Amino acid sequence: MADPSPIDIQKALGGLDYPASRDDLVKHAEDKGADASVLDTLKNLPDREFDSPTDVNKEASA
Repeated sequence: MADPSPIDIQKALGGLDYPASRDDLVKHAEDKGADASVLDTLKNLPDREFDSPTDVNKEASA
C-alpha cells in the first residue's frame, strides 16, 4: 500500500483543533472516513501532541 500524500492526510484531518494527540488525529480521521493508508500512517506517529497540520505532515514523512 502506498503512503498517503500530505494532501490526503490533511483532508482526513480537516476541521481538527490543534494541539491534538495522536489518538485525537486517528479518531478524527476515522470519523471522517479516511482510508486505511491514512489511518495506518496516523497510528504509527509518535504518541505526542501535534501543534499544527504542518507538524503532522513533517512527522508522517519522516
